[in-house]
Amino acid sequence: MRGRRRFRTAVATATAALLCAGALSGCTAGEPETKASPTGPTPGPAAKPTPEATPSPDSLWDVSPSSVAAVGDSVTRAFDACAVLADCPEVSWATGTDTAVNSLALRLLGPEKVATRSWNLARTGARMVELPEQMAGAAAERPELVTVMMGANDACRPTPALMTPVEDFRTSFETALARLRKGAPEAQVYVASVPDLMHLWSTGRVSPAGLRAWRLGICGAMLADAEDLSAAADRRRAEVRGRVVAYNRVLSEVCAKDERCRYDDGAVFGFRFDGGQLSPWDWFHPSRDGQARLAELAYRRITKE
Repeated sequence: MRGRRRFRTAVATATAALLCAGALSGCTAGEPETKASPTGPTPGPAAKPTPEATPSPDSLWDVSPSSVAAVGDSVTRAFDACAVLADCPEVSWATGTDTAVNSLALRLLGPEKVATRSWNLARTGARMVELPEQMAGAAAERPELVTVMMGANDACRPTPALMTPVEDFRTSFETALARLRKGAPEAQVYVASVPDLMHLWSTGRVSPAGLRAWRLGICGAMLADAEDLSAAADRRRAEVRGRVVAYNRVLSEVCAKDERCRYDDGAVFGFRFDGGQLSPWDWFHPSRDGQARLAELAYRRITKE
């Protein structure tokens, strides 16, 4: 009987070994018995510590900041929104006090604080290369939220050849965020996309007022010879639009690397401004109504949890 038991045990062990050798996943044949230790049971392998969950960007986002700084160009300064060839910051989408526009700062801070807890540091005519300096100025105020709308002037050059190269645009934007982080590391950032200049052309080219305004030389790369529908003119406009798309890609990519930055996901680029939302003096910059639409787009993105 003892011989038979030893034989059956040997066969079982050999069979298990053959099954393990042919398996795709590992297994152990004939686990050794656990021998009692003089000091108690042999401890098993130490449990690995559970890694701490990395906070998602949205978990770091405060939908009710107590101060707002705005950087950018003529759109944020509300150029040509109230009078010809003049800034009108009181109707700015970002920091304006006009209740008809209902700016982002007015919505977030209320009328009592908007005058003392918001700063408009944008400059009409500014291009992306100037953003680092503006961001340094914003950081000095230690705002809880910074809005960025920059890039239209980088594309709106006299000719496409003079447009800001994409890599230069990227370098300036990365430098600007680094400047902000140096002085205001906890500040949240809202980044608006560059508007679709091709859409502005398609809207204004059928308007006598728009055509008259554009003959003064505004945004020549896109708007010069607005009635010219030749293949060469189409290629020129397509080149400008392609550069704007590339700028927006840069804004999205760089912002995505910063856990406290939100890009508008192309909301401004995709917004279809009509004649009533464009300045009657230049058919390019947003009117009061256009500024109000920009404020609404920003508010939706910033308060989205």
